[in-house]
Amino acid sequence: MDQFIVKPLFGDAGDPVYWYTITNATFWMLLTVACVALLLIVATRGRAIVPSRGQSVAELAYGFVHKMVEDVSGKDALVFFPYIFTLFLFILFSNFLALIPTSFSPTSHIAVTAVMAVAVFVTVTVVGFVKNGTAFLSLFWVSSAPLALRPILAVIEVISYFVRPVSHSVRLAGSIMAGHAVLKVFAGFAALVLAAPLAIFGVVAIYGLEVLVAAIQAYVFTILTCVYLKDALHPHH
Repeated sequence: MDQFIVKPLFGDAGDPVYWYTITNATFWMLLTVACVALLLIVATRGRAIVPSRGQSVAELAYGFVHKMVEDVSGKDALVFFPYIFTLFLFILFSNFLALIPTSFSPTSHIAVTAVMAVAVFVTVTVVGFVKNGTAFLSLFWVSSAPLALRPILAVIEVISYFVRPVSHSVRLAGSIMAGHAVLKVFAGFAALVLAAPLAIFGVVAIYGLEVLVAAIQAYVFTILTCVYLKDALHPHH
């Protein structure tokens, strides 16, 4: 599990880390931001009618997330599109960059994913009360259920609502961490002569799966954000 240790970029594990210390985690997050900027600023600066490859990728990503926000949360949620699009690209690039050998995966750490999940939770909750007032509480009252069951369901709804940031963050961090840990296990068996062919095949197969997981987890985090935003904008069951 040494691949998940946060350490100073120009030091060793166990060295003191202060608020101003540049760690491997901050370096790879800065690299992720740089890659997003390259895609959205440099690759699209020409704004050609016949787009380049970089511009095509940027436009496809833009259109994909824009349609997701509009379809899931409604047209009135498009004001939050820049925020959701930023989340999607940050997670996507972070996951893909983590597939580079000897790299570091910020999204495998709860400290990173929890900040994003809590930010979504707080944003959604504030938007829900600002837009709907106390009517936002109707999200927890299942009016379509029998009257006797409504208080019980209300308690369940409240618990599930406050568990959202936990599941939102653990799902992403757990998926990325598990995949990288399995890759490390298979790579360790490659040193054994008899197990080397099977281990190499396992590494290739798991690596291919991790490419899919990197994209899927970015999509899952984003679409859940859209679902939560829909609840805030339209809280009635």
